[in-house]
Amino acid sequence: MTPTIGVTPCHSLPDYLESIRRAGGEPRVLDPVKDEPASTIAALDGLVLTGGTDIDPGRYGEEPRGLLSNVDKGRDEYEFAVVLAARDARLPVLGICRGLQVVNVALGGSLVQDIATELPGSVEHSVPTPQHAIAHEVWVIKGSLLASLMQEQSAGADSFDVNSRHHQAVKRLAQGFEVTATAPDGIVEAIECAKGIFCLGVQWHPENFWRTGEFRPLFEGFVEAARRR
Repeated sequence: MTPTIGVTPCHSLPDYLESIRRAGGEPRVLDPVKDEPASTIAALDGLVLTGGTDIDPGRYGEEPRGLLSNVDKGRDEYEFAVVLAARDARLPVLGICRGLQVVNVALGGSLVQDIATELPGSVEHSVPTPQHAIAHEVWVIKGSLLASLMQEQSAGADSFDVNSRHHQAVKRLAQGFEVTATAPDGIVEAIECAKGIFCLGVQWHPENFWRTGEFRPLFEGFVEAARRR
């Protein structure tokens, strides 16, 4: 069976879609206008939440600090509803960059609105070009889902290099989740559900490496979880 993977729309879809196909899934780009969240989730085997714009800080009880870019309240509303429907259906979820942040905030967490100004001295987390440029390493928690998926690719090491294009990050972690990777400056780079279902969020962009395969195990593990469901 080829699992159907819902993908939230963004401006840079091709790499997400190719990553899913190469991992054995059939991507379906969601339509926020036509696709009602609950019925859409019922027709899917897995959900990928893509990167993109900043989340409205009102979603986590804060006022904007003037450092936001391209807040899309309509996208927030739709994706938060999709996340809640996926949680209720116990659907496997992979959140990437903004997608990690959507999962965290939708389920009760909050964000650092701007790393550079709120956490001075942090490493550079926004290296926009080329998309696969290495920005820093991440340190992975042993025994985590992320560590298990990346074990072979990382040759058993507790760290690996990633690209990076974000200026926000997890501040308060949503209940029921664990931090499973951090950057050397302590910024959260991966979270996952602690309840035994596949819900993994990563702050970098693994989809940009579909040609070379460095992060293919993330997509393969996710698609396999969707297939088993």
